[in-house]
Order: sequence, then structure tokens, then C-alpha cells
Amino acid sequence: MQSNFKTSKQLAADPHETAIAVLGWLADDPDMFGRFLALTGVAPGQVRNAVNDPGFLAGLMDFLMNHEPTAMAFCAASGIRPETVTAAWQHFSSPGLDSGEY
Repeated sequence: MQSNFKTSKQLAADPHETAIAVLGWLADDPDMFGRFLALTGVAPGQVRNAVNDPGFLAGLMDFLMNHEPTAMAFCAASGIRPETVTAAWQHFSSPGLDSGEY
């Protein structure tokens, strides 16, 4: 299956670009993208504007990171390192209880 999302490791060093790469990857899989949209309540026509919403991007990264096989499949398909994905997830996520930031 040919992918149309950007796979450059350098491109994905920025958390926003990593999240956009995740979105592109999800969009290439209609079943997974449909599941993501159903869980978030975002309509397909709203995605274009939602990419500018940090809350949407946090939900996108949560969706990916809450299922390790999915996260690893993204890393394998995109060439983006798991550490880069984790950093983007942490960038968009609220501080956890173990962070010391409340």
C-alpha cells in the first residue's frame, strides 16, 4: 500500500509535524481513521480546522499512544523513532501526576 504522508525523520522532530504525520498515517487506514473519528466525535469535514487545536492534537496522540502495537506500526511505517513520537505525545498531553507539575 502506497502512503501519501510525509515520512522524513527530520520533518517529524517538531511535535506539531509529528502529530500531522500521525494524522496522515491514520487517514491512510479508513478503518482506523473511522475509529479515531468515532472516539473523538470529530466529523471528517472538521479535521482540517481541528489540526490547529492543541486539544485535538493531544487526543490524536493519546489515540496512538494508548495502543502500543498501533504506535509501533506508525513508527515502522513512517521511520519516525518511538522517542520522537513519545516526545510529541508529552508535548500535547497535560502533565501527569508523576510529573511534579500540577
